[in-house]
Amino acid sequence: MFALIAAVLFLLALIFQIAGVAIGAVVTAATLALAGLLAVALHLMGVGTGWTLKR
Repeated sequence: MFALIAAVLFLLALIFQIAGVAIGAVVTAATLALAGLLAVALHLMGVGTGWTLKR
């Protein structure tokens, strides 16, 4: 799930970078890229995969 979120954030960052768009002073292409990297890191950690305890 986090990999899909990361892909969408990277796509938005690319579009913002190409178009030179920024939403206010907070949401820029760099902000979206960093959020995408965070989502990739969470995905690689296994967050959201539904871990179960084996007994």
